[in-house]
Amino acid sequence: MTETLPDRRRLPQLVVDQPAPDLLQVKDLHIHFHTPGGIVEAVRGASFRVRQGDTVAIVGESGSGKSVISQAIMGILPRIGRIARGEILFADPRLASQGQPGAIVDIAALPPDGAEMREIRGGRISIIFQEPMTSLSPLHTVGNQVGEALRLHRDVTAGEARDLTAEMLRMVGFPDPVKALKTYPFELSGGLRQRAMIAMALVCHPALLIADEPTTALDTLSQREVMELMVELARQNGVAVLLITHDLGLVARYAQRVVVLEKGLLVEAGETRPVLGDPQHPYTRRLVDSLPRRAAHRREPVASEPILAVRDACIEYPGKAGLFGRGAPKRVVAGVDLVVRASEIVAVVGASGSGKSTLGRAVLGLKPLAAGAISFDGVDLARMTADQRRAFRRQAQLVFQDPFSSLDPRVRIGETVGAALRHDPEITPRQRRERVRQVLADVSLAGFEDRFPHQMSGGQRQRVAIARAVVSRPRLVVADEPVSALDLTILLQVLTLFQQLQGQYGFACLFITHDLGVVEQIADRVYVMSAGAVVESGTTGTVFDDPQHAYTRALLDATPSLMAAAAGVA
Repeated sequence: MTETLPDRRRLPQLVVDQPAPDLLQVKDLHIHFHTPGGIVEAVRGASFRVRQGDTVAIVGESGSGKSVISQAIMGILPRIGRIARGEILFADPRLASQGQPGAIVDIAALPPDGAEMREIRGGRISIIFQEPMTSLSPLHTVGNQVGEALRLHRDVTAGEARDLTAEMLRMVGFPDPVKALKTYPFELSGGLRQRAMIAMALVCHPALLIADEPTTALDTLSQREVMELMVELARQNGVAVLLITHDLGLVARYAQRVVVLEKGLLVEAGETRPVLGDPQHPYTRRLVDSLPRRAAHRREPVASEPILAVRDACIEYPGKAGLFGRGAPKRVVAGVDLVVRASEIVAVVGASGSGKSTLGRAVLGLKPLAAGAISFDGVDLARMTADQRRAFRRQAQLVFQDPFSSLDPRVRIGETVGAALRHDPEITPRQRRERVRQVLADVSLAGFEDRFPHQMSGGQRQRVAIARAVVSRPRLVVADEPVSALDLTILLQVLTLFQQLQGQYGFACLFITHDLGVVEQIADRVYVMSAGAVVESGTTGTVFDDPQHAYTRALLDATPSLMAAAAGVA
């Protein structure tokens, strides 16, 4: 008989009258990486526990060891990684309920490719990775990938696996679960791909769910939807969650307890509210202090002619090709008006698919308009002469979201930054080299001219991307999600640097982001976009303190606030 998953509304509530038993205990864990340059101690004596039904967060910057711990729990450490000492004790509730001896297993002592570890991995402990597009196979349908976990860990027929998969996809919010069975990952939005990962992780009813940066690449609304869904399904099924993140707002909102790691060391742990509300360790205090905050003294709007003016801009994508030609074009930006004045930082915010990045590309002349006009210094981009367009390309620059993919891995940093000056007839090669050295010093990368991108950290690569954008002394910089993947402390450093450079060089900036905390810190004015249209605009203080549109209020409500969560406000 076909097994069906219980309806979400009828799932039993997990009632805990006394402290739940420990599901996972990590004791004095040491993990070493054996590299050609020697042994790297990635984790040094970490100890913590996860109770049944709890949500425990591990926080820390890149390189702190938080993802390495999750890999050790799953038995998927890289080949150069070794558990040098310590225990990872997993109390499998399924075995314990059956009265089997040895219900507690030490994962650290199990062979990673052994039968027992394979049964635990995916069946009793599941993981959701940071980027679903790289975690899901592009060659297999969502139904095949979610159903594979069932076929590996449950005794079900192909038909039963299909029915259970469709039901799981319904539970995670797919509008048409049957159709989704035959859908490929690249056909889904980022939010739906993450929902598919949640379905794959929960379909076998694991005891522990590890969520490794599950919402880093999502906009505010999608982030909240995914987190609420994941936590609710876990709670109703009695699943414990180990949340790995650098977002303290998420930790404050969803986790009961928190573990703070710094360079492989556990520096602070305890209940979330006291740890984040009154941190005792300097590193924890530094993380909390790194949260973006509104500037204390907001500048008044500049009363001057706009350097950039967007008037009634409409942008369309061609319709899909069919047997009888292409279908109707899809309008992604509809009637947008926007102004940026000299030395002003203007933010464009909105959820994924709102059209903000498409608008940014159009501002730089990289995307044609279907209607309307974009002018730079009073000159319409569509009517510029060849000489005017060459000058515009020097005066308007772009900072990309992912610096690693936008930097040529075979080209040294000095050459990459200097490329923007090669076609400037007024600069000699010697002046170009001096300008590159100066701008790298301005972004705290003096002496990095001969390095390659892979020899730098994420924050350093983002500094290179900023240096490349400002080296030509532009009058306008378009920054497209420039800090979305950075840790808190690095994010604060990059934002501070960006503001210093903007004050030093005086360029105007169109700052595209979905992070409202960043907008509050850096922007003078803000435009809120939804479904290709601007629904609200104004000074940052006005829009944030007194939002008029329901969509703006929804964005603000969906943004995790450390202070509100610490005070017990949802």
